[in-house]
Amino acid sequence: MGTIFDLYLYAESSSQARDLFELAFDEIERLEATLSNRKTTSEIARLNREARAVWVVTDPETFALLRRAREYGRLTDGAFDITVGRLMQTWGFSRQQGRLPSAEEIAAAQAGWDLLLLDEETRAVGFASPAVELDLGGIGKGYALDQVADLWREHGVSSALLVAGRSSICALGAPLGKTAWTVRVPHPFDESTISTISVRDGAVSTSGSYEKFFRAEGKTYCHILDPRTGWPVQGMLQTTVVAANATDAEALSTALFVLGPTHAPALLEMAGAAALMVAEGMDVTRFYWREASA
Repeated sequence: MGTIFDLYLYAESSSQARDLFELAFDEIERLEATLSNRKTTSEIARLNREARAVWVVTDPETFALLRRAREYGRLTDGAFDITVGRLMQTWGFSRQQGRLPSAEEIAAAQAGWDLLLLDEETRAVGFASPAVELDLGGIGKGYALDQVADLWREHGVSSALLVAGRSSICALGAPLGKTAWTVRVPHPFDESTISTISVRDGAVSTSGSYEKFFRAEGKTYCHILDPRTGWPVQGMLQTTVVAANATDAEALSTALFVLGPTHAPALLEMAGAAALMVAEGMDVTRFYWREASA
């Protein structure tokens, strides 16, 4: 996942808080060791090495997450796609430095969500193209937050805020004496706030063109790729999604950044989510926005 987690909670004592934080970070480390494509020993890295040649049986958790991500690929007609690992490498974003590849390089690196094959009976994973390489960057942080939140709930935590990379947020209950957590939606270019959201037992995810980008030949290229074309998305600055859980919120914010406002209503209505989308020129569009103030 390669990101920073900030966790806040209300506990009865400092020793209880310490135990809960230790529990949480152990879980995050476990998921990092399983789902990160940057760790050569992870389950995702193993699938990327082996599943092009043979069917590979994986563990129930990894299989369930791949199934969930693949379903988002289907629902968004490929706007959300975890098979973009090679594309990310081709554009240099996996190495934190961008480059402008040739059209031939892009075409060779393109895969597609439907080329990720899942056998429900055997829990096996296969790749239908050598271009397939899994990258859970558009869903992994949210999934980790949900897992920690579930773990804390099991241990009696009723009020907490979990943040991954400042862009994915999961809220349990509310702060003491309040009805909800207040989450700010940042301005894409400065430290100001576009809107605020009241969140209780829900999640918020923001995807922005400013997170990683580079300039080449007088043009800016952001790290969020349109898997259908192989090129970075143009015209969008930021999408923020409010959903019931952080996994869905992150996947939806990524997908809507690619799809743009036209396709937002149907997808959000299906998911029971809300979105605030910012296009170039600072055109702000709200869909099903609840408890937000500009």
